[in-house]
Amino acid sequence: MRKIVVSTWTTLDGFVAGPRDEMDWLLIDDQMYRYERELVEGSGSLLLGRITHTDFAGHWPRAAQDPDETDEVREYARRVDTMEKIVVSASGNIAAWQNTRRLERVDRDEVIELKRGHGKDIVVYGSLAVIRALVELRLVDEFHMLVHPVALRDGKALFENGRPPQRLELVSAEPFTSGVVLMKYRPVDRVPPPPEPRHNRRQSSLPGSVAAREPSQRAQPGPKWSPNTATDSAVRSFRPAHRSGL
Repeated sequence: MRKIVVSTWTTLDGFVAGPRDEMDWLLIDDQMYRYERELVEGSGSLLLGRITHTDFAGHWPRAAQDPDETDEVREYARRVDTMEKIVVSASGNIAAWQNTRRLERVDRDEVIELKRGHGKDIVVYGSLAVIRALVELRLVDEFHMLVHPVALRDGKALFENGRPPQRLELVSAEPFTSGVVLMKYRPVDRVPPPPEPRHNRRQSSLPGSVAAREPSQRAQPGPKWSPNTATDSAVRSFRPAHRSGL
């Protein structure tokens, strides 16, 4: 059964972006890039919100063919471009991008069906609405938190206020020379679904190709990114700010 892995950059005080989506606090180096590359190489699908999907669609297909990018960036871009993308969008107004499917909402049964599918794990980037819905349904199997040595004091928090405590157990911790620590946690209260009987397996209820069956939105070209660049605009193309729109 596939795992759902939420991967996020965060600060010491639990924010994933500034109040206006600022990401200028990030520390990107070769170790960070190695983690990101290994994550997508070892995964089969991306689960994204609509805005994150649009940002990615506007950058990675172009970066995969850009001769001005480094070999490492093109390799990462090609992997992201060819992976299955599952985008959560109530409106259906999403960017046309190869290998994209749509979920109207984060539905427990549909997500469990995804987890029961064949292939590698499912990585969640970006949308706080998607992450919080998965947390509420106890469907997240692992959190990968890249904790930065900075306190923003204000911004967009990964976990909502006013909700019950989210208890986690540590899987591993890896410090980077930049001061970032990659913390991998497993939710204590996750509810892994029981294996479905072999004779009762159903086909996924996800719709087919978005480009053929859903209204499309032209993806806007995004800025370039390189492992040694940490400007706000460049960072957005690699890991867009956490926004809640679907």
